[in-house]
Amino acid sequence: MSKTDKIQPHWWSKTLAGVFAGFFLALGLVGIFAWLGPTGLTEQITPEQRSWKTQFNMWMIAPLWCLILSFVYMFKTGKQAWLYLGSGAVLSIAIVYALRSYL
Repeated sequence: MSKTDKIQPHWWSKTLAGVFAGFFLALGLVGIFAWLGPTGLTEQITPEQRSWKTQFNMWMIAPLWCLILSFVYMFKTGKQAWLYLGSGAVLSIAIVYALRSYL
């Protein structure tokens, strides 16, 4: 195995990409699910349904974030991890803001 095949040189940047960009990606994905999932976050649902749905979405962030963080080491470089996770985070949060203004 050559030095270019090793994963260790990029593990700090991959970990930081998973922690920071992965967190915002998880927030964006859960936000998209919150707006587009069953009943959405519209005014037609009862306060009890809204409370249950917001709690469910809140608790889904941590497992999704951990899943992203665990798979971040499959990227070849830290730069690639930052690029893909950061782009996904920006795109998902932009979609959430678009859904908020549209729905």
